[in-house]
Amino acid sequence: MNLLKQSITDVLGLFFPELCVTCGKRLVTQETFVCFTCWHDLPVTNFHLKQDNKVAQLFWGRVEISAATAFFSFRKGSKYQQLIHFVKYKGLKELGKETGKKFGLQLLQSPCFAEIDVLMPVPLHPRKEKKRGFNQSEWIARGIAEVLKKPVDTVTLHRKEYTSTQTKRNRYERWQNVESVFGLNDPKAVENMHVLLVDDVVTTGATLEACAIHLLKQPGTKVSIATLAYADI
Repeated sequence: MNLLKQSITDVLGLFFPELCVTCGKRLVTQETFVCFTCWHDLPVTNFHLKQDNKVAQLFWGRVEISAATAFFSFRKGSKYQQLIHFVKYKGLKELGKETGKKFGLQLLQSPCFAEIDVLMPVPLHPRKEKKRGFNQSEWIARGIAEVLKKPVDTVTLHRKEYTSTQTKRNRYERWQNVESVFGLNDPKAVENMHVLLVDDVVTTGATLEACAIHLLKQPGTKVSIATLAYADI
């Protein structure tokens, strides 16, 4: 039965080939979404092994973050920006989870992330999540959590206001855009917890900073940050 299923898949692939989302080459058996070559060449940052990395530096003097990292980096227009694009806008939430699992394996190597209690994806406004169909950061968090064997909390941190896209804003404009849009449904739920904030991309850190500020107001709460990508602009 498995042989028949594979044969059908191979035949369909001749007419409707699945392509790597980063390089566009046809995927072969056992490759899903991204080819083995592109996974191998992924520009991983290894920021999890260095506390004073580029992501951590974004928050210096702004908010007290215990540790911060990003799985890989990309420049505008690079093929690895496509990976984020497909997760975020093309509905490939499973790719987000799969990449999150690979990220989680990396975080296991770092003592900086050994004491995480719970993962919290940066929330979307309900209207935006309904339109998109899912929260890409939640699926990335699910992948990481599966490896770290930690729970994912999608309830406590919420977005109160609908905001426009951050893409074309500068650092100060991004901060103004998210300064008061987040809140906590149950502040006591994060007391004395080490929260890992998860997002898809970090550029200026304004959104993550706004989330962290609310969390850090609670007694004994610590915050670390993990994003799938760092936009090296």
